[in-house]
Amino acid sequence: MSRSPQDLTKTHHHDTYPAISPKKPTLSQAGRSVLITGGGGGIGFEIARSFAKAGASRVIIVGRRSSVLDAAAVKLREEFKDSSTEFIARQGDIGDDASVSSLWDFLHSQNIFVRVLVLNAAHVTPWGPDTLKMDKRELMEGFDVNVGGNFVMMVKFVNQPLRPTGQQLNLIYVSTAGIQMIPAPNQTPYTTSKAAITALVGRIADEHPVEDIQIISYHPGVLYSEGASKFVDKSLLKWDEMALPADYAVWAASPEASWLHGKFVWAHWDVDELKADKDISKLMEQDKGFLRVAVQGLTEVSLEGIMNKPE
Repeated sequence: MSRSPQDLTKTHHHDTYPAISPKKPTLSQAGRSVLITGGGGGIGFEIARSFAKAGASRVIIVGRRSSVLDAAAVKLREEFKDSSTEFIARQGDIGDDASVSSLWDFLHSQNIFVRVLVLNAAHVTPWGPDTLKMDKRELMEGFDVNVGGNFVMMVKFVNQPLRPTGQQLNLIYVSTAGIQMIPAPNQTPYTTSKAAITALVGRIADEHPVEDIQIISYHPGVLYSEGASKFVDKSLLKWDEMALPADYAVWAASPEASWLHGKFVWAHWDVDELKADKDISKLMEQDKGFLRVAVQGLTEVSLEGIMNKPE
């Protein structure tokens, strides 16, 4: 049984809705410190707002441009001046290992334990006519940030010295529907590196039960972000509202989303319909590759089956 992502649920959202509202008591982030990469603008900034609405005790936004981060922090503090949420803006480049180490050393020095990590920052490359005419450096820049940088962030996150024994963590990865488009859009460094890290995040979820780290990757929607504005005219498409992926991140960091541990989903899908659909539940139970990044179209392959294949 196969399902199209456009109609996986009957309801296809383009804006936020009550089930994922950060004001919903069951989605409360009270007492949690949340770190968001690429948090100075676009999706990252809106995600920061949503976690503040959900009552997070601390929201840390990270990015490469200090001026953008500082301006974002001022806006957040002004909007939430009547709340108890603390906002911290910290310059950092996830593509630079030394910068990542400095970030986590700073957090440790401030006695800050990060409970929720939202990996939103990404290296985006222009659309190109021919992959094989690219320079290797252009290709590897995407992998250095989108795979290597996010990997180092995850390692630091999971191995925080201040993490209490047995404390569950929440890891949210902002992916893209581009990883499942066949033929893929001609944006090779971006789509292939995003596919690689989404697959890696899924494999990490195989190694860590949800009680240890709840891990969810999601496609945020079709959004007119600062990055998109560099390549696409706003009049070209009917864009989704930023509140949809922002509030979805809060839902994904809650116990309500625990059953999607290790999966890649779309923010468009109605979360209540998704959970109530018996066909989807059956697919998830019978097909371990459903909503995962892997070679599809074949039945499950086991190591035992490969080793003991008869002549």
